[in-house]
Amino acid sequence: MTTAREMLAACESALPADVAVMTAAVADWRPEIAANNKIKKEAGAAAPTLRLVENPDILATLARHAQRPHLLIGFAAETENVVAHAVAKRARKGCDWIVANDVSPATGIMGGDRNTVHLITATGTEDWPDLAKSEVGVRLAARIAQTLKGAGVSASPIPLSSPVHGGGGSPAKRARRRGGTVARRRIDTSPPPPRARRARGALPR
Repeated sequence: MTTAREMLAACESALPADVAVMTAAVADWRPEIAANNKIKKEAGAAAPTLRLVENPDILATLARHAQRPHLLIGFAAETENVVAHAVAKRARKGCDWIVANDVSPATGIMGGDRNTVHLITATGTEDWPDLAKSEVGVRLAARIAQTLKGAGVSASPIPLSSPVHGGGGSPAKRARRRGGTVARRRIDTSPPPPRARRARGALPR
C-alpha cells in the first residue's frame, strides 16, 4: 500500500480484531490532484499551486468503527509538552492507549537504537525508563497480552499474507509499511497448542 486511503481500507478489512497497534506515521495531508507525469517548468509561468486535502484519520476511524478493536493503541511523536499533548490526543482520537515519546533532535531517538516512552491510559501515565527500542516493543507486547488475558480475550496475529502486513521482508520493514499490527478475534479463549503458537507467532502468556 502507498496511500493513507489504502492503509485505512486494509485495516478495516482486517476487522473484527482484538487489538490494533497503530505504529505508522501517516501523512495528515495529500495533494488534491496527483499528477501522473512530471510537472514541467515553463518559461515565464508562475510556480504551480499545490492544493492539499486532509487524509483519513485511521486511528480515529477505527475508534468509531462498528467493529472497533477491543484494545486500540496509538502513538504520539512530540517535540514539546509530550505527556500533555499525548493525553489530549488520546481523548481526541478515542483510542485506549497512547505510546508517546520526545522526538526532538537532541534526544537522538529518531534513527537511534533507544527510546524513552510514556504509556498514556485511562488510569494515568506510566513513564518508562530509557530502553532499547526492541525492549520497548517487548514490554508493550507483554502489557497487551496481560490486558487481553485480564479481559478474557485470546488473540492471534493475522497471517503475513494479509494486506495489513503489506507483504514480505523483515518484521521491522513490515512494521514501517503497515498502519498497525492487528490481531483477529478468536471466541475460544483457551490457548492454542504450543506448536501452533510458535508457528503463528502468538504473544507469550
